[in-house]
Amino acid sequence: MMIKQVKHTQIIRVALLLALLISLPRTIYLYNMITEGAIDFSGKWVVDFLYRYVLFFFFSWVILELNTNVGYLKFKGSHIARMVLMLVADIVVLILFLKLFGHFFYYVMGIEMDSKERGFTKFNYIFFLIVLFFIARVLRLQVDQQESRIENERLKQQNLQNELNALKNQIDPHFLFNSLNSLTSLIRDNKTATQFVKKLSYMYRYILQSGDSDLVSIREELKYLDSYAYLMETRYRDRLHIDVNINEHCLEEKVPPMALQLLVENAVKHNEISGSNPLTVNIFDKNGSLFVENVIRPRTNLADGTKNGLANLQKRYEILLKEKLTVRTVDNVFSVELPLTKEL
Repeated sequence: MMIKQVKHTQIIRVALLLALLISLPRTIYLYNMITEGAIDFSGKWVVDFLYRYVLFFFFSWVILELNTNVGYLKFKGSHIARMVLMLVADIVVLILFLKLFGHFFYYVMGIEMDSKERGFTKFNYIFFLIVLFFIARVLRLQVDQQESRIENERLKQQNLQNELNALKNQIDPHFLFNSLNSLTSLIRDNKTATQFVKKLSYMYRYILQSGDSDLVSIREELKYLDSYAYLMETRYRDRLHIDVNINEHCLEEKVPPMALQLLVENAVKHNEISGSNPLTVNIFDKNGSLFVENVIRPRTNLADGTKNGLANLQKRYEILLKEKLTVRTVDNVFSVELPLTKEL
């Protein structure tokens, strides 16, 4: 999931407020000294306040941006590695601002900083850094939780829509299988038609049974693909070829149900299939992955479809296997790589 940034306006508002809060104690102290006559009122306390406030603001703004957005968007790796990198960056920023504060203090205030002032300033900035670090974590957590709630709501809506679609498309399996059996008996003398109905019946049964499984073996998937291929080859005859070359040791590895059929169907939908341009879909294993490839010959008129098949398969892989499909086009060959797994 893409990391969402904490809003820059929110960070600026928080930085302004925190800079004011960290600057107030010294301002109140100076004001009390003035009212008690301990020091002469010369306007320097105003300059002192503004100088500290501006630097505290920029310091808090940089630290908050670093620990809410930059650290998560730019620093890659594990959570611990990211935290270490951000901590190192925070310390570098702290040292830089301490040097800036000391360097410009004389030009702004007209006096040199004494050791007491340096110690007080260093304490303030270190304390402020610790506060900013935890506030940044809170801001980051708020955004992440909000994104998580939005994603959960989206998934709930998607599940409800899937349930609604399933109810709309629900057909009594017994009625359909009985109808197919009756059709088989009527066309018993036509072996080609009988075989076609048997393959169609097997496909429908597989679809119903695979609904209870998140993953199936490649061996099972190839049986289903064989039935689908028979139906397609009956339609396109010698204009469509599905070439399967998978090693025996891969046949028990797992893929989502109907993954291969979906990719073959995708090739059939989007490519020309004619006598002069037959379509060949190659399915093979290599380096622990399954590949489905075909030469690209775009149809002049695309077949109707939801255009969600490949995206749906990618989502299933991410959820079930924590893997991503690799889709590439090289030398006019469209290729989809499916990582394999033996376990759920």
